[in-house]
Amino acid sequence: MLKTSYWRLVKLFIIAGVLTFVVTILLNKKAQPKTDLSTPSPLSQERYKVISPETYKYLLDHVSVCKERSPFLVLMVPVAPADGLSRDAIRKTWGRPGLISNVDILTLFYVGLPKEGQSSHIQQDLEKESKEHADIIQMDFLDSYHNLTIKSMMIMDWLATHCQGASYAMKVDSDVFVNVFYLVNKLLVGGGPLRRKYITGSVISDGRPRRDRKSKWHLSEDIYPEDTFPPYVSGAGYVFSMDLASRISWASRFVRPIPLEDVYVGLCLRVLGVRPVYSRTLLPPRNLFEINRLDYETCTYATRVIMYFYLSTLHHCFSLILQLVEAMFFDVIHNILNLTGVCWQNYKLKLDERFIIDL
Repeated sequence: MLKTSYWRLVKLFIIAGVLTFVVTILLNKKAQPKTDLSTPSPLSQERYKVISPETYKYLLDHVSVCKERSPFLVLMVPVAPADGLSRDAIRKTWGRPGLISNVDILTLFYVGLPKEGQSSHIQQDLEKESKEHADIIQMDFLDSYHNLTIKSMMIMDWLATHCQGASYAMKVDSDVFVNVFYLVNKLLVGGGPLRRKYITGSVISDGRPRRDRKSKWHLSEDIYPEDTFPPYVSGAGYVFSMDLASRISWASRFVRPIPLEDVYVGLCLRVLGVRPVYSRTLLPPRNLFEINRLDYETCTYATRVIMYFYLSTLHHCFSLILQLVEAMFFDVIHNILNLTGVCWQNYKLKLDERFIIDL
């Protein structure tokens, strides 16, 4: 009886594995860009000037931080010039230097110019902060939501120019929690060769332009005449092989700029014929790059690469600390800051094969 139950369980696991494999292939097929891979006509000089690296100059730069080493992973964080609190929170938590002792990870912050009317000391404070931490890169375009595409393309150009020795890079927003330990584990799984032409995250394969002028994401037909977007990865956070930085930078010569930076990267990928990979698991079903806000729960955060994190009060933060301390499988690193109603904290998975779930 026991032997029969055992083999029945084995068969179920085999069937589940086959189904997982098949569905994963189907999901990635769905994200396959349907496009003519012939190179489109290049942009006019006037249009390309908007996103050309030659248009802007560096005010703060630290090219040596990447040229003197070959990081496994470079975390590029676009952030507002005045948002020093977020930068400090990241430096003390998931972006802390030496967080994983045997893996070289570099964290850099990318900023533009402060908005007109902001306090004049912001630039001075930024320069002082840059001198202290050597992790801020600044160019002379206005830092605003509608210039995020410019910022992302400048990030790609900087990586392609100064950090070719790195293996992977991640563009991640400053209001996102990154489980660096889980990410590194996923990238190292199998111990095979480094991926090329690889980009992964939360893939959106059915996006459409918003024509409502009141929408934050409004796109007129003049700017974007197509009815649908090609598959793209959510801009909250995505990981890509370093060779893609130069390829995307090159492809931008053929793609008219639009203010939606993640969609724009998807348009560049279409030019390259590169398929974004949906990073998810099926058993249990979950998106590893979670772009929906979920309440904190230890196992939920432990098995995802990114999460939007928020708690509204300090009371919740102190309750969270107690939950973390009580957790059995985690070496807790906590640093709580009250950032405009957002509580930040971080924890790390023990690098012990008993606790790493390889899915």
